[in-house]
Parts: sequence; structure tokens; C-alpha cells
Amino acid sequence: MSKKQKKNLIRIIIAAILMIAMRFVPVSGIPRFLLYMVPYLVIGYDILIDAFKGIINRQPFDECLLMVIATLGAIALALYEDGDYTEAIAVMLFYQIGEWFQSYAVGKSRKNISDLMDICPEYANLLDDEGHVTKVDPDEVEVGSLIVVNAGEKIPLDGLVEEGDTMLDTAALTGESVPRHAKVGDEVISGCINQNGVIKIRTSKEYDESTVAKVLELIEDASSRKSKSEDFISKFARIYTPAVVLAAVALAVLPPLALLIFGHNPNFGTWLYRALTFLVISCPCALVVSIPLSFFAGIGSASKHGVLVKGSNYLEALADTKTIVFDKTGTLTEGVFKVTSVHPKDISEEELLHMAAHVERFSTHPIANSLRLAYPNEADDCEIKDVEEISGHGIKACVAGRIVAVGNSKLMDQIGASWEDCDRAGTIIHVAIDGVYAGHIVISDLLKEHSALAIERLKKSGVKKTVMLTGDRLAVAASVAGELKLDEFHAELLPQDKVAKVEELLENKKKNEILAFVGDGINDAPVLTRADVGIAMGALGSDAAVEAADVVLMDDDPLKITTAIRISRKCLKIVKENIYFALGVKFICLILGAIGVANMWVAVFADVGVMVIAVLNAMRCLIYKD
Repeated sequence: MSKKQKKNLIRIIIAAILMIAMRFVPVSGIPRFLLYMVPYLVIGYDILIDAFKGIINRQPFDECLLMVIATLGAIALALYEDGDYTEAIAVMLFYQIGEWFQSYAVGKSRKNISDLMDICPEYANLLDDEGHVTKVDPDEVEVGSLIVVNAGEKIPLDGLVEEGDTMLDTAALTGESVPRHAKVGDEVISGCINQNGVIKIRTSKEYDESTVAKVLELIEDASSRKSKSEDFISKFARIYTPAVVLAAVALAVLPPLALLIFGHNPNFGTWLYRALTFLVISCPCALVVSIPLSFFAGIGSASKHGVLVKGSNYLEALADTKTIVFDKTGTLTEGVFKVTSVHPKDISEEELLHMAAHVERFSTHPIANSLRLAYPNEADDCEIKDVEEISGHGIKACVAGRIVAVGNSKLMDQIGASWEDCDRAGTIIHVAIDGVYAGHIVISDLLKEHSALAIERLKKSGVKKTVMLTGDRLAVAASVAGELKLDEFHAELLPQDKVAKVEELLENKKKNEILAFVGDGINDAPVLTRADVGIAMGALGSDAAVEAADVVLMDDDPLKITTAIRISRKCLKIVKENIYFALGVKFICLILGAIGVANMWVAVFADVGVMVIAVLNAMRCLIYKD
């Protein structure tokens, strides 16, 4: 609880005690009025000030003005009739109680987001060429610098681990409670906490371009993008509030004038009381407060689970998502090529890998790296010479006196080796030794651990169509789509082809349905922008993709898409519940107030009671469990 919340809670308690105590003080007239003004001013001085500021700034029609008119009117009636001031003070007291509940709910929602704000590093330990460590501002560290991160410290900048081995707490960024292992050569992102050991990191980005800076920027921008529901409530309140003030004035003046004209007792006091009751009932606090709070809580809940939503408009859009289009590499697959099968002919698997790894020793191609990783003992005593790289075909070298050719089928045709085809999905690397075919190696991009489960859950969540767009070969795309049970796929696409396919899907979908695109690469940025909702893989995805996206998955796990959609649907359901409940209760109570059935206590419930219930209901957006 913040200091302001504690202060307001103390005010509420003091005002309530004074209000109750006043009923037992045997005074009347002006002294009674003055004594009751003490708890009224204790609980309502800030509302009076805000209402006055609204009038000065020519923006008078808000809930503060309604509260002031209603309570001062009730006090004037009580003073005129030497009646009870309790109702007027109770209206202000319960209004402040409702505001306190709202403040507490916002605080709970903000905590999930402030946990992310705590990832901001205060310093970096810069290591110079002489081995001295200096604490500096992260802004001062240049790309390529070496920094030291001790146990318990936050990683201040993105980079590669150059020395050390540790476990990283990534919970604040990704929502993942299990620590991640980081070793030499691993990429680490700023904002994570080093749990044990000392690591040295070679920075790869400046602070302004680092993960932590991007995350904080996304959070700061999120509140500026309003949903359709919030826009509706804002426009509704601007029209509704002046309308009910005029209606209240009409209720206070027209009926008694009509009675007077027809020779009846006008009962001005009775109709003024009804008008004041009408004003309290009509106060739109429940809607104005609970709707933005619901979306704020939903964004907070999503951030707690490692999903950054850039605005409540995107959170609302997620609820209507019926088509999801995926990029393949780095989104549904790891984006890291590995040897998945070895098919030797007349030699052992180990010998085939041995020869291929030796030939690829000096290549920088990703496939070469995959072969070296598959045969970690590649750096042995074998002599490698006469290395010849043949563009578009492969590479040849003399390994321990034997001519080894490693490449595609074109290379095999060129050297006259009779190669064998393979039905496995992936890149096929053929190997020939001294012109004789020795077998082939399959290198594939592995599916992410949760990709299949993510597609399954999305379909259970009401997503009608799942589509994959990729620049990869048709055979590879078909294999991935079949394994994941996707509804549709398109292969061998250029970036502009992906945009065209998304345009086509957008044209064919129903008007109120949303199409989301999920990608991670720099070539996905145009498609992310074009889709109704763009979802980017944030941990390893490119800066361009994260910048273009509307939703960012901080741990690159496609399963989090389901989490985001379910949170958005729960949030939207709660928003609709609050709208129907608040308007329904107010409509009934307004009629009862106008005909004199409802008194000020009913008005307090219709205003503050409804607001408290709506706020408590909105707080359910904070709670989400898979």
C-alpha cells in the first residue's frame, strides 16, 4: 500500500468516526451545521478542489462536479429544514471509499508492470585493457566493451558470454520461473539477474538499443493506446454527464412548476431532493473507472506471464483473433540447424561425420557449423589441404590423403559420384570419398518444444485457421506443417510474397474477425505491420520485428500466444460484465429516484456500490492460470 493510499484510508476512517459521533451530539441549527462540516471537509476537500479546477479549466462535467452539486445541495436542504446531514457526508465518504478501492486495484495491476520496470540496471562494471573494473552508467558503455556481472547483479546490456558459467533469473522479462543456464558463447539479454558465479560479457548493443531499454519503452507507450471500449466510455461520459445534469435541473424545476400552475403544492424541497438523488445515481464512475482498469489489469497480467502488449486496443483485438499466420524459422522452429540423421554407405556414421566435418573446418556457412557441432572431435591429427570451395555446389578437400567432396547433388554429378536421394525433410548434404559416394547427412531446423502444443491449444481456444508462411523449400514446409497439423502453408516465399499472402487472407476473412501474424526476423517487419495484430518473438527476434509488432513474446515461446488470447478474452468478458451491470443498475435506480422511491442511500449504492463491485470484478483480470 502506498503512502497516498494509507493517507486516504486514514481520512476515510476519521471521517466515518466523526460522522457517527455527530449523531450523538445534542446540538441544532448553525452549531450542528458547523460540526457536520468537519467530517465533510475532511473527506471531501480534494473533491471540492478538483471540481473547482474543472470549472476554471472549462471542463466541469465530471464525477467530481456531480458529487459536489449533490452533496452541497443535500447539505443546503438539511440546513434549511434543520434536518440530517449524514446522507450528504455519507455520499462523499462512500465515493472516497470507491476511489480508494480503485487506487488499490490500480496499484495491484501496476505491480506486475513495475516488476518489469525494476529490470532497469543502475550501473555496469566496465573492464578495461589493464584488468581494472569501473562502475559506469550503462549509457556510457560502447558496443564491443567487456563488462563484468557479479552474482546478484542485473545484466546491464545485451551481449555474448566471453568467460564464466552461471544461471540467470529471467522471470521479470519472460515470466519463466526456471533459471536459464548461460555459458561461454551464449547470447544474454539485459534485465536478467545473474544468480551465481561471475561472468564476463562482450556487449553487442548500446543501452538505448538493448532489450531492457526496448521493454521499458514498450511499457511506457502501452497506456497511450486505448481500446474501442475505452474510447466508447470516454465519448459516452462526455455526452452523458452534461445530459444528466440538465435532466436533474429539469427534474428539480419542471414538476414543481407544473404543480404550481395547476394550483397544487409545488413541494420544491421534495423535487430538489429527488434531483440530487438523481445526480448521485447518474455518476458514471463505475464505467469511467472500471473499464480502463480492466484493460490495465489485463496488460499487467500478460506482462507477468512474459507477454508485452503495446496497448489496450491490441489486447481487445486479440480476443477476436480467428486466423493466426506464422513465420517458420525462429517462430515455430528453433532457427538453429542441427544434424538430425546420418545415412552412410559402406562406412560408419562416425567416419562419415568425421570426413564431412574435416572438409567444412574452414567454412563459415551455418551448415558447416552444424557438421562441426555434430562431430566435436573434428580438430584431430588429420591433415587437411587443398581446400576448394565450389560456389553453389559445396566444398572439396584432401583429408589424410583422400579427396573428400561435401555438398549438394550438383557436386556429386560434377565429380561423377552416383548419389542417392533422401525422403527426410531438411537440407541433404552428400559426401563422396575419392569419387565414390559415401552417404548423406540430413540437417534440419528443429521444431520448438511447445510448437505442436501451441497449435493444439489455439484451435481449442477458438482460432479457426492456422497458416504458415516460409521462404524454405516446399518439402521442408510440408513436413513442418504436417507435423504441427497446420490448416494451410505456403513455401518458397520472398518477404513481399508474405505480405501479398497476408493481404489475401485479410480480404477473405470476416469483417469482425482479427488476423494475427507471428514472426521474428527482420524480413517479417512489413507483415507484422500489415496484419491486424503483429506478434513478435522478443528474446531472440530482430529489433525491427519487435518495433513493428503490437505484442511481444519475451521468451520466444509460441505457447504464450494462447496465454495472450485467453487473457484478452477474459479481460473483454469482464469489461462487458461491468458495462451491462453498471448501466442496468443505474437505469433502474434513475427511474426509482425520479419517481421518489429511491432515497440518497439507494443513490450511494447505485453510484459507489456499483463502482466498488465493478472495480473488484475488474481485479479478476489480474488472475490468470494456464
